[in-house]
Amino acid sequence: MTVLYPPVEPYDKGMLDVGDGNVIYWEVCGNPEGKPALVVHGGPGSGCTEHARRLFDPARYRVVLFDQRGCGRSTPHASDPATDMRHNTTGHLVADMERLREHLGIGRWLLYGGSWGSTLILAYAERHPERVSEIVIAAVTTTRRSEIDWLYRGVGRYFPEQWERFLAGSGGTARDGDLVGAYARLAADPDEEVRAKATADWCAWEDAVLSGETNVASRPYTGRPAAARTALVRICSHYFSHGAWLEEGELLRGAHRLAGIPGVLIHGRLDMGSPLDTAWELSRAWPGVELTVVEEAGHMGGQDTLDHVLGALDRFAAGG
Repeated sequence: MTVLYPPVEPYDKGMLDVGDGNVIYWEVCGNPEGKPALVVHGGPGSGCTEHARRLFDPARYRVVLFDQRGCGRSTPHASDPATDMRHNTTGHLVADMERLREHLGIGRWLLYGGSWGSTLILAYAERHPERVSEIVIAAVTTTRRSEIDWLYRGVGRYFPEQWERFLAGSGGTARDGDLVGAYARLAADPDEEVRAKATADWCAWEDAVLSGETNVASRPYTGRPAAARTALVRICSHYFSHGAWLEEGELLRGAHRLAGIPGVLIHGRLDMGSPLDTAWELSRAWPGVELTVVEEAGHMGGQDTLDHVLGALDRFAAGG
């Protein structure tokens, strides 16, 4: 069993003005002369975590973490209904990553992330392949509309009672209607009670989808601090109601641009939120990528998934 590296504190951090009134938080830890790596968090809207720092050997990596627009320590925060979300799109986040790279004076960096983070990694790498040394992804998504529809409708066949409550919380949306769009409107409502209920209903559904790989007491979405939970739901529903501003299948069609970039995909066979077929399709479209299927893991992974992530990061740190 692989263990995480010891806790490490950032040796540098700051706030970067990325335009449109947005300022993003960033931090760097590990070895200032080490191999540059960027952690791309999920959600969208989850924010970076101390846990992610511990995936990297601090003697060999210069690890950069950042909070994407509207979440974590970045400002303005999406939990504030006055925050304008027009300038919070996938394209803006890709540009923010490139601006951060330039700000830190990094030529090329390894990209690590999972879930929504994998979508953003792919969008960035297909736009700037010359800036990417390697990629490690756990829990692959490309945020196609078909994937979004599965997560917020299709998988409901396994959780019919919880999905009926999720549908009811959307304010009268038809069963085959724009459920995510309805929640995006509710999450941005000026009435605090409306926003709070939409946030609670959305998080309850997300927890239900993960319930097969967590215990009853574990509520990874509902258990977040109030402001973080509110921002997460607002950002998620905003992105997913717009299909992440990507053409359907765009990232799979563009995967040939990643040829020559060493990549590792790690995906749980029991992932209910992001079924394995997306990771499989990406592995067929990306020349030379490695796909590891973790037999007993779901979306959140587990010890076996962690072992594969740490193994890949250690291998790339050693130049392999």
